[in-house]
Amino acid sequence: MTKIDPVVHFEMPYENNDRVISFYHRVFGWQMHQYGRDMGEYILATTTELDENYMPLKPGSIGGGFYQKSPEMPMCPSIVIAVEDIRDAMEKVTTEGGGILGEPVEIPGIGLYIAITDTEGNRVGILQPFKM
Repeated sequence: MTKIDPVVHFEMPYENNDRVISFYHRVFGWQMHQYGRDMGEYILATTTELDENYMPLKPGSIGGGFYQKSPEMPMCPSIVIAVEDIRDAMEKVTTEGGGILGEPVEIPGIGLYIAITDTEGNRVGILQPFKM
């Protein structure tokens, strides 16, 4: 059987951090945590109960986050796919006609992350998680 890389996270852009935090918390009960300038004003959205390792208790559940809109990032919701080797995945992306947006960055305590575009222009995140 061919190895399948799972969707592990979603991302959406925001213009107003207070507004997006309030909306998703009040409507869906999500726990929202805004990071500072050093993390790009990223807002983490906890959408399900987590275990002691911050992993979803309910199989198939994922969390997400919100990034501040900017001219450098395509303005569309995206998903994040977990891979075993980010450099290998980046090579496959370009070989198959996709694009790489920047360089991999380390998300402290989580793993290595990079945004790509697929052949249709969709923004997709790739994450090589650190071993838990």
